[in-house]
Amino acid sequence: MNKLDMLIGFIIGIITSLIGSYLFIKLFTSFDLSNGIQTIKQYGYLGKVITLGTVLDLLLFLFLLKRNKELMARGVVFAVIFLAISTLFI
Repeated sequence: MNKLDMLIGFIIGIITSLIGSYLFIKLFTSFDLSNGIQTIKQYGYLGKVITLGTVLDLLLFLFLLKRNKELMARGVVFAVIFLAISTLFI
C-alpha cells in the first residue's frame, strides 16, 4: 500500500501543477491555452510557468498532511522534485 499511496500522490502532484500552469496562463496572460504555450515556449519562459504552477502543490501538500496522508504528501514532494529537474532541461 505504501508505494501505491506515493504513486497516487505523485500523479496528483503532476496534475495539480498542470492545473496551476493552466490557471496562470488563463489569468495572467491574454493568450488562449495553445497559443499561450507556444508563445511562452518561444520566449523561453515555459519552465518558469511550470514552476509557478507548482505553487498549488504547496496547498495540496499541506492538505494531505492535515488529513494524515503522509505517504501521499511524500509523493507530491517527489512530483515537485521531478518537475524542478525537468524544468532544467526545457
